[in-house]
Amino acid sequence: MPKQPGRLKIQKRADLVTEEIKQLITQKNLRPGAKLPMEKELQRLFSVSKSTIREALKSLEVQGLITVSTGPTGGATIIEVPLERTFQLLQNYLFFKEVSMEDIYAARRLLEPELAAGSVPFLSDEQLDALEHNIETCQPTSHEPSRLVRQRQADLDFHDILAAANPNPFLRFACELINEMLRRLVVFSTQTPPEEHAKFGCANVKFHAEIAKAARARDSERVRALMRAHMEEASQYVKRLDGRLDGRLILDSEMAPRLRPLS
Repeated sequence: MPKQPGRLKIQKRADLVTEEIKQLITQKNLRPGAKLPMEKELQRLFSVSKSTIREALKSLEVQGLITVSTGPTGGATIIEVPLERTFQLLQNYLFFKEVSMEDIYAARRLLEPELAAGSVPFLSDEQLDALEHNIETCQPTSHEPSRLVRQRQADLDFHDILAAANPNPFLRFACELINEMLRRLVVFSTQTPPEEHAKFGCANVKFHAEIAKAARARDSERVRALMRAHMEEASQYVKRLDGRLDGRLILDSEMAPRLRPLS
């Protein structure tokens, strides 16, 4: 039934308990790895039934704030909200928007050069080695279309390695989120010759090699300039390959965490 004018929304008890638990986490400054009180203690604390507590905990679990385990040492443990879950919520929002590849690369041209330059002083030897290893694995060695597309997705791991070294958490988050969108949602025209995909791969590898070399030399300004040129060229390749976003909602079954690059 439609709501009456001026009628206040009445929250479910479980929703109120969910909010109370969030306030508890905030007030006590609980960090990932910390345990929430056991179910019985939460029931006593909020004067509600077991089913209400379980519904509230399920809501927090769906939001990615906790994980719940069973057994004598089980219970609710606070976790860092996974990037995959954040990406899913973002894509749900963008599903109803008109977002083009041009829009995405306009953002990448602004963000990626600063992300890469800012990461240079903080890259470990292990991360520098990982950049170079990624370049080796992304060398186009086959013209088989599905393999070429997978390699273009793997190219994004290079950018994620740089992101992991950047100390700016918001810039890192924004770039990783865009990378995840490109990795999962970009589709290319089936009419595009495999040779064009191979050219794109070679161009990426060439820029990545130069960026990795400048990063190892700790030359932040050269890394910034190279990444700016790389983003400009990549946007032109995506346009020629008729790349577009697959406008769809992301399923929970697709949200299994993938292996992250070295951090």
